[in-house]
Amino acid sequence: MDLAPFFADLEAQPWATYQHAYGSAADVPDCLRALADEGEEQAAEALGELYGSILHQGSVYEATAHAVPYLARLAGEGVRTAEVLALLGGIAEGGADEGESDEAACRRAVTAQLPLLLASVEAGSADVRQAAVWAATMTGAADQVCPVLRTRFATEDEPLVRAELLGGLARLDPAGTADLAAGAIGPDGPGELRIAALLACVDTGVPWTAVHHEAMLDLLPADELVSGRMDLDRNEPLQYVVSELLIRDTDADRDAVYGLLDTALRSERPEVCTEALWAAESACRISRSAPDRLAGPLAAAVLGDPPAVGRALSLLRLLGRRAAAVAPALAELAATDGDLADRALEALVSVDPERAVRLLSRDLENRPRALGAACGGPLEASPTVSFDAGLLSAVRARLATPEKLRANEPFRYAALLESWGSGAASALPELGAALRRFPQPMARALAAVCPPGDREATSGLLRRAARSGPPEARLAAARAVWQLTDDAGPLLTVLAAQLTGDGGRVREAASAAAELGPQAAELVPALVAAASTPGTGRVIPHLDADVAIAEALWRITGRAQEALRLLAGVLGETELSWIRWTFVRAARVAAQLGGQGRPLAPALEGLLAHPRHAPAAVLALHAIAPGTLDVRAAAGLLLDSAEEDADPATALEALLALGRDALTEDHGRRLAALAERDLRVTASGVETAIAPTDDRLREQAREVLRALRPPAAAGV
Repeated sequence: MDLAPFFADLEAQPWATYQHAYGSAADVPDCLRALADEGEEQAAEALGELYGSILHQGSVYEATAHAVPYLARLAGEGVRTAEVLALLGGIAEGGADEGESDEAACRRAVTAQLPLLLASVEAGSADVRQAAVWAATMTGAADQVCPVLRTRFATEDEPLVRAELLGGLARLDPAGTADLAAGAIGPDGPGELRIAALLACVDTGVPWTAVHHEAMLDLLPADELVSGRMDLDRNEPLQYVVSELLIRDTDADRDAVYGLLDTALRSERPEVCTEALWAAESACRISRSAPDRLAGPLAAAVLGDPPAVGRALSLLRLLGRRAAAVAPALAELAATDGDLADRALEALVSVDPERAVRLLSRDLENRPRALGAACGGPLEASPTVSFDAGLLSAVRARLATPEKLRANEPFRYAALLESWGSGAASALPELGAALRRFPQPMARALAAVCPPGDREATSGLLRRAARSGPPEARLAAARAVWQLTDDAGPLLTVLAAQLTGDGGRVREAASAAAELGPQAAELVPALVAAASTPGTGRVIPHLDADVAIAEALWRITGRAQEALRLLAGVLGETELSWIRWTFVRAARVAAQLGGQGRPLAPALEGLLAHPRHAPAAVLALHAIAPGTLDVRAAAGLLLDSAEEDADPATALEALLALGRDALTEDHGRRLAALAERDLRVTASGVETAIAPTDDRLREQAREVLRALRPPAAAGV
């Protein structure tokens, strides 16, 4: 290839005006130059930079579509052809079929290179053929691509390329590929093709039979068989099969899944068991029945095999008390030393918290994971363990030397003691000693555990803390003084100073002022002055602060005028409709205004189109303008929000508020499905929290269903 004309054309483009993940795309020509460099290191670095800029974590940009023709020309001339074709496939995958978006432009740009891609399906290099198949498949152009893939499949002899061909055909033409896939799962074929055929059978929707079951078990461990594939969505075959079969939501497919996992979990090969454990974890996040159905097989598989217990810790955490049979083995492992022992104790907190607390008390310093689990997981979560005298003594011993506490320890101990309330009163001396070093968490704990007889001395410590230190520490101490004594003076002083700060501090101060209510009357001028000005480049912290100020002014004065102005300003930021919690909080505050909030009705109605915002908007409209709300239409929107996992808990709260008359028969069926279906409603969030969150949601749905069921049905 004569690179001079290529580079001249490349440099003639206005790259600096195009955008990629990091802003201006002025660096793209240099990356393409380096990609064509004969030096391996420079070319590899350039390819990595392109993945970071024009295909950043699967996202594509304006510059991406403009780069596609140049990438294709390089690939066509033999410049790192397989790698560049794979990049083109990723760009097509991140694209979209319709519209005028950057995504659609990228898909069109790669589709325009189909002559190159389809010709490369016949290349001499297996790597090039595989990448070409992947890239052509990602264009979605089934009519053009499928005939070429079928023709090549008939003559291809490289297992990975055959697997890519079959996977591409299953993606582009599921129905037309079912027979081809079924014929490729037999024991005589290479493992790479057989596993691709099994995945294709799942994708084409054919019933899962004993033949598939035996083939899947025969191919385990299967991860290595797909390690060379381009398709990263299916790079854990057993987990993929389990997830997709459960999503079908039939009794037969659930039975197939649990039969498959039961056998795989009992395998004597650790690598098979590892894949089965991960697939079982996925099952617990998808299916409500999974924990009950997996507890027995898991216990049978790991009991008497300490290494197997160690491999199963993550799954045991998800199973919780259902895995009680494994608790003795967990406790034995947790009583050893090191990180594995800490992880075992972390799991034991879920499986048998009473037993776990005793072990935790013995070695609190060296059990950070277990301590986190006992305190509810993420910071600010509620602790999960009940009061225990031994654990209290251990916490007091750690607090007695605050200089030795590490990382999140102070916050964990404070949260634990706070949850125990006056039962932890004996820890007052240690909390007081730690207050200077860790004022924010210790102030809250002091207020929570302090008995009446110690309030004067404790409030004295807190008053001193409220006069010095960083703002968040002074606020925590002053709030604790108010909670203990009802003296708002120190808190008012701190809040007045904090209301002159940035958006985050203003929001925190306004929220505290709202708690004070009329006691904070002297802060009204400062609250009004702290509000942001519309049209001045406001960002989320400013809007959140305005919502908090609106709530504070309403609770302090009982007058709606200023709160209405602030809430209207926030709800009017329609170009920021993607913001979730800001608008939800605004709607929640609007609901507090009752009938005085009626001027906000048009803005709140605008939120009904967004599943994330609709539940809070319905609650607000029901409170401020009930006569204007079409309750049956609103119930449908609420069920949409719940079913999409947008804001299901608030949606159920709003359904309950609307009452029985809002539900049609179809609404009732949908509500019953939320309560009783096997597929989890909660499908996102921290992985370890998905199942517990959904379990709580299921109970909430059942309560709402009982409350809204017609009287005759409720008595059945």
